[in-house]
Amino acid sequence: MRLAEAMRYATLGGGKRFRPFLVIEAAALFGVPPLKALDTAAAVECVHCYSLVHDDLPAMDDDDFRRGRPTVHKRFDEATAVLAGDGLLTIAFEILSRPATDPDPAARMELVLGLARAAGWRGMAGGQMLDLEAQGRRYGLDDIRLMQALKTGALIEFSVDAGGILGRGSPAERAALRAYARAIGLAFQIADDLLDVEGRIEDIGKATGKDAAAGKATFVSLLGVSAAREMLSSLGRDAVEALQPFGSRAAILEEAADFVSNRRS
Repeated sequence: MRLAEAMRYATLGGGKRFRPFLVIEAAALFGVPPLKALDTAAAVECVHCYSLVHDDLPAMDDDDFRRGRPTVHKRFDEATAVLAGDGLLTIAFEILSRPATDPDPAARMELVLGLARAAGWRGMAGGQMLDLEAQGRRYGLDDIRLMQALKTGALIEFSVDAGGILGRGSPAERAALRAYARAIGLAFQIADDLLDVEGRIEDIGKATGKDAAAGKATFVSLLGVSAAREMLSSLGRDAVEALQPFGSRAAILEEAADFVSNRRS
């Protein structure tokens, strides 16, 4: 089926798998084996890939390349890309609702609710709308923080919190994980903004310089490269500090914060 082929193309063609990694490693803090977190991780990646497919459309960011190859609407067509995104979004909730994802119906419901909020109008979709409205406008730092906390940060925060749900973390433990996630979510976006200015298409797999050309409000356009890098480093330290309640168990998540701060793709 053409639609299934497009969905596979969107999800299996490279990428960092950073959000699924966060689900699995956050769950591991509570002793959850990776295989027990895999379905939730897959659901998160489906939502992330859906967002990329739709963001790349001509009506949105109008990108021709993603992950070093043609975007879905270029490889197939615009209608198929829209439907592929729709299919990926809905299959994510099908996965989360399965008993195999978690034997406790209450936990599955919390996962469904959390992902819906992260992906919806108060999360990714709302952040994308703010991003579209920001072109050519003068946004302050608080405006950009809010926009990126929704567009990029919401799904990252859910990914980490999902590990706490699967692991039956305490309210305090989950609050610490969310603080970590908020820091790396903003850091991830600042790194993206810097890569758009300084990166090479060979490394990041998509066109660079598009934010400035479109007059987009970014951390770099507001703060400049040097101050944006300082903010990025500060957020990395905040992320590591948030993990202190977990001690050495959080070593891999600490390394993830360092990866976000220093990534080149």
